[in-house]
Amino acid sequence: MFLKIIILKQHIQIYKLNLVFYKMELVAFLGAGKGTWAQVAGVINRGEWDNIFLVGNDFAKKFISEKDFEFIEINSSGIMDLKQEIQKKFQGKIKGTEVALSIASGDGKEHMALISALLNQPVGIKFTALTKDGIVFL
Repeated sequence: MFLKIIILKQHIQIYKLNLVFYKMELVAFLGAGKGTWAQVAGVINRGEWDNIFLVGNDFAKKFISEKDFEFIEINSSGIMDLKQEIQKKFQGKIKGTEVALSIASGDGKEHMALISALLNQPVGIKFTALTKDGIVFL
């Protein structure tokens, strides 16, 4: 019995290690305030991403990064209009079944619209953030 538990524990650790190195697509929201853009830039630059999608308004077009990304500009103001606009602009872009999502920038209304639009694609979401230990999935 003791040997079986050790073997099972080793399999679980191997499984977790495989998830850490799995590349996925990143979706990040860029709010109007540049103060939170450093968090987004850190997630972009420290991670290994298949594709990077940045969502924001006209002001957010000023964002620059070392890595290539696709910028998805949004112009709607109402939450339902914003959700529909994001959903339409993401149609057919996401290749995988889940994305890493950074919502360190932006406000609650924008976050709710983005999350709802992604879930309606349908695609799963793993929230991600940059910490002192590196990129973490929440």
